[in-house]
Amino acid sequence: MQDVKTKPRFKWHIVVFLAPAVLIYTTIMIIPIFNTLGMSFFTDVDNRQVFVGWQNFNTLFGDERWAWHFWNALKNNTWFFMIHMLVQNPVGILLAAILSSPKLRFAAAYRTVVIIPAILSFVIVGFAWKLILSPLWGIAPWLLDSVGLKSLFAPWLGLEEYALTTLSLISVWQFIGIPMLLIYAALLSIPEEVLEAGECDGLTGFSAFWKIKLPLILPSIGIISILTFVGNFNAFDLIYAAQGALAGPHYATDILGTFMYRTFFGNQLQLGDINMGATIASAMFAIILVGVCLYLFAIQRRLRRYQF
Repeated sequence: MQDVKTKPRFKWHIVVFLAPAVLIYTTIMIIPIFNTLGMSFFTDVDNRQVFVGWQNFNTLFGDERWAWHFWNALKNNTWFFMIHMLVQNPVGILLAAILSSPKLRFAAAYRTVVIIPAILSFVIVGFAWKLILSPLWGIAPWLLDSVGLKSLFAPWLGLEEYALTTLSLISVWQFIGIPMLLIYAALLSIPEEVLEAGECDGLTGFSAFWKIKLPLILPSIGIISILTFVGNFNAFDLIYAAQGALAGPHYATDILGTFMYRTFFGNQLQLGDINMGATIASAMFAIILVGVCLYLFAIQRRLRRYQF
């Protein structure tokens, strides 16, 4: 008898299990994104929403009053991101490499100390560091004075040239535990056989990390880089908690998140404009989308070099 091929049954249980998550994500993320994109093509005229096409984007990029704030926020956001990439991620990798050493005692306690700031509220972190760095009642001047370095102290959060860098380093301090944990998990997943083979070839210590461990954790580093990019260009909470909606001094700490919030909801200097706020949010979405796509494209091209 000839075997009769039967069609594989559709796995409905996959749909059942995925449906709640997809429904929730669509409700709280996808629909609001499209609503925001739609609002950016309208403006309010006599309490009526009137379609104006790309006029809001022309205003954002072409009007001198709006363009200065946008490009200033984008420049600050880029610097905010670069500090995280150049400080947070390398130091996180270094901490993970140290804490993954089997010879290190109390490694669990050290990991806990590093990760604790990441679970703190932005408001707590912002106000705490504002008090610490205060020239009037902060403990930073006293600590520097106790080691003979009081001359180095300055009101960093109040100076235009230092405020953004200071807040960036505070953010690094808060979130350095995230890349540390991800890299730590990646290091632990490396098979012992690979490390033992490296030892047979004389690779130990730093040389083993550089030539064996680092190439194997590059995918995790790539994921961390994407998360850092997306997170930094969505940043808002810390700047708002420490410097307020105006992101002083003189917009020196203004980033895209605070610019969008100030435009959308208004403040003591201007009324809120939901359509221009949606326009800024749409520009943020486009920047993040293009940045992630370019990064993934660069990774894909590099991977092709290793394919035979």
